[in-house]
Amino acid sequence: MGPAVFIDRDDTLVDTRRATAGTDHPGDLLDPALVSLLPGAGAACARLADAGYALVVVSNQGAVARDRCALEDVESVNDRLRELLAQAGAALAATYYCPFHPAGEPGPFSIEHPWRKPAPGMIAAATRELDLDLRGSWLVGDSLRDIQAGLAAGLARSRTILVSQSAPMSEGAETEPGAVLPHLSAAADFILTHPSFMLPRGAPN
Repeated sequence: MGPAVFIDRDDTLVDTRRATAGTDHPGDLLDPALVSLLPGAGAACARLADAGYALVVVSNQGAVARDRCALEDVESVNDRLRELLAQAGAALAATYYCPFHPAGEPGPFSIEHPWRKPAPGMIAAATRELDLDLRGSWLVGDSLRDIQAGLAAGLARSRTILVSQSAPMSEGAETEPGAVLPHLSAAADFILTHPSFMLPRGAPN
């Protein structure tokens, strides 16, 4: 098994809020032409991958349930994300997303689902399917529901990072992240210099 960094997609890796502000679906990134990495995100992912971490995207995509897009649209955006990261020298190990939402339009995706963050289903599935070492893994996201998902999956609190320009509103100790940092690049610095940094299999001590 090897360690992973579980990374939220929208506004952690890609600039979703700004890119969709002038559309009729703000907050939902549906067009691959609008996909752009946040500053430093590509280099941060490359450094994490070079250090031996598997990069796993875990993303809620409730726009499918709300009938704003199809699964193919989510896949197209994810394909563009993979292209941009590859250009930066970082390959994703896997991309998981949850198209379900209980408040969606009537249809097959309008239900609650164990993959929808803050539930841990995507992280649990990735850990099992990719044979990951959860003890040495990290989670980085821009929402407290990302932190909740990581904790529910069994990650140590100290290995959860909230990317935010300001301190989050307190929702109790159960959602408190291990660190609050301004962007993914700072999160990569934190991970790679953390005292509990776990070397991947086969790496020299």
